[in-house]
Amino acid sequence: MTAQIIDIIRDHDGALRQACTVLADGLPVAIPTETVYGLAADATNPAAITRIYETKGRPRFNPLICHMSDLDMAERYADFDPISRRLAEAFWPGPLTLILPLKPESGIHALATAGLDTVGIRLPKGFASELIRAFGRPLAAPSANTSGKVSPTSARHVADDLGEKLALIIDGGAAPVGVESTIVRVENGVIRLLRPGGVAAEEIETATGLAVIRPEGPAAIIEAPGMLASHYAPGAAVRLNADHVETGEALIRLGSAPVKGMELAAAVFDLSPSGDLAQAAANLFDYLKRADATGAASIAVTPIPDHGLGEAINDRLARAAAPRE
Repeated sequence: MTAQIIDIIRDHDGALRQACTVLADGLPVAIPTETVYGLAADATNPAAITRIYETKGRPRFNPLICHMSDLDMAERYADFDPISRRLAEAFWPGPLTLILPLKPESGIHALATAGLDTVGIRLPKGFASELIRAFGRPLAAPSANTSGKVSPTSARHVADDLGEKLALIIDGGAAPVGVESTIVRVENGVIRLLRPGGVAAEEIETATGLAVIRPEGPAAIIEAPGMLASHYAPGAAVRLNADHVETGEALIRLGSAPVKGMELAAAVFDLSPSGDLAQAAANLFDYLKRADATGAASIAVTPIPDHGLGEAINDRLARAAAPRE
């Protein structure tokens, strides 16, 4: 099986129709979102969810985010405390996932939540939202890549990785945010950051007037996607906070300042010549893939500021550089 690729600019209505047909057959569809491309399937259908895990090679203790078309749909499946609702109203649709208590008899299958009594919910922008509305049920949609590898930000990335395992890939162009959603959980009036992402923690603090609490050390319990220590990894080793380049390494830098030994690099990729963190986030996964494709055994990455979207970039790089099992 080789995936059919439909460009939504050329055939928007046809893409919606065919995606709904494939989803109704219990099969996953690769779809564009503003964060990364997602591998979407019916969140209420256990066979469809099983196919997500099988296609990705994803461990089943790692829960999936369930995507909704609007807040009304989300409230049919989960309970919102006042702070979570304020966050939803401030950032949805957009790159924020809320971990919320499941409603009894919600209809979301336990395979999607890894058996937890909570569910990660997000409202995506654009085509993904239209598809959910047309399909009429929430879509579980992790990133459309082999588990643990670099996330896809284009239809070509998906096709190169999973194209022979899928029936349909929807091409919506490059993902504008380029990193996955921020994931937070509100408990007893406290906002806990489970995964930094496309909404900066500072924005959440401004919207709520509350501090965002970061985790201390590795997670003891996997409450949400993106919490595994090793994740988002290219085939090459990743060396962080590099101040020089070893012979034959690929270099990923931020800003146009020279790096000692860069003339020895197999290739040089600049996340943002001007140092813009939003541009850097949008380019991160694509440049990791390009650096890996050079065949270099190691990828050197220069320091990234740890504020705003830099927190999400550093989180992904730390997991990409973590020891692999």
